[in-house]
Order: sequence, then structure tokens, then C-alpha cells
Amino acid sequence: MSVTAYAEDKTDAKKDAKTEIKPELTQAQADEIVKLVDDRQRNSGDYKSLVFVKETEKTKEPRLFQAMVYRRDGDDKFMILFTKPKEEAGKAYLKIDKNLWNFDPGTGKWERRTEREKLAGTNSRRSDFDESRLTEEYTTKYEGADKLGAYKVYKFKLSVKEGIDVAYPVLNLWVDQADKNILKREEYALSGKLMRSSFYPKWNKKFSESKKADVWIPEEIRIFDQLEKGNSTIVLIKETDLGKLEENMFTKAWIESKSK
Repeated sequence: MSVTAYAEDKTDAKKDAKTEIKPELTQAQADEIVKLVDDRQRNSGDYKSLVFVKETEKTKEPRLFQAMVYRRDGDDKFMILFTKPKEEAGKAYLKIDKNLWNFDPGTGKWERRTEREKLAGTNSRRSDFDESRLTEEYTTKYEGADKLGAYKVYKFKLSVKEGIDVAYPVLNLWVDQADKNILKREEYALSGKLMRSSFYPKWNKKFSESKKADVWIPEEIRIFDQLEKGNSTIVLIKETDLGKLEENMFTKAWIESKSK
């Protein structure tokens, strides 16, 4: 189902939702579905993927980025290392113990960042590439059933828990009733202003030896900037490998060695 089809069907979906009987979910059932969203995307071991990011701004030529993403979900570690274009190569982000660090090879310096940081000047965030932690970071409110194009979905409103640093404190999620994957995500500021809308048109599953179960991975994410209309980001996730990574990878020293 294309993103365009989602948008074209939005009005009809709202009309259909009003005439359909909405499935009732208890709070426990709503919490369980969001937990399932987390569990399906999480690997108990390591994770590596090649990502391509196309950044489009209405007054500029599109920019293309390439990066490697590494995760160690069991230890809550995350790293993204940009390899292209040349001016971004060697820039990296490292998340350890809930702290997000940015490395600039031009200066050789590390700086601590917040979850609102735009990665390497794109409109993507750390959370777009890392494991899903919705249950850990947000409380869930069930908003009812809806339709998104041809898909029957559950709609949830999530609010950040106290003391948790996230890019956006309020989320709206549209979750496929059949397979429990996210199809659409809206991200809001505390003021209630819509900041970004994201669509997930393609998902892929891959068996994990460490988890002894499938891991669901978004193959494509389409992000639309709601502050700067006409700006968008396309993320393609390729060559996912769930095998074991080097033990010492998630360190500042390892990243610095790759920039030399």
C-alpha cells in the first residue's frame, strides 16, 4: 500500500470508522498490543543494517546519505556511523546508558546530545533506527478502531512517562490489527503542535538465532516535516544482519578508529 494511497483514503477512512462498530479494548489489552509492537521489533542479540537516507527540502536539491546502524539490544546500546556523502563521512552517534553522544571527525570532539537531535542534518532521529521502546517510555491510551487505506487499524495515543528523554512527548500510532506492525505515526510537541508524520509501507521479518524468533524490521520509512511543509525524508533499511558483532564496537575508541 503506497503512502499516496494512505493520504487519498484518509477522508474515506474517517467516514468508514464512524459507521463501523469499534472493537473495544481494555487498558490491559491496549498495553499488550503496544508491548507486542516493541517485542516484534526487538532482537535479544546484535543488529547491523545499511541505511540510505534521502533528504528533500523544497528550496534545495535532494541530499543522499549512507550510514551503518549497529545495535546491541540486550545492553541497550546503539550506534550509527555515516559513510556518505564525503562531508558527512565519519560522523557518528553513540548511545550508552541512556546518553546520546555525537562525534565530529573534523574536530575530533564528542558532544552529548538530546533525543531531539537531527542526525547529521537530516530530519531523522535516533528513535527512527533504534529498537522500539514504546512500553518503556510512554503510557498508552486506546483511541478506537480506524481504517488506513485498505488496512484495519487500532489507534493509540501515547504520552511520555515522567523523567524520560524522548524526541517527541506525544505520539499517535496506527497499528495494523492483523500483524501488529505500525503503519503510521504522528509526533507532537508538548504544546500539541504536530511536528512529524511518518508512514511505514514495507516491513520485513528475519529470524534471529539469539532470540529464537522472528524480528520485524521496517524496510522503508517516509517522514514528512509538518513545520516545513514540502520537506520530507525517506529512509531505506537494507542488508540487515542479526549475527554477533565485535565485543568492543560500542565505544568511542572504535568510532574514532573508523574516522582515521
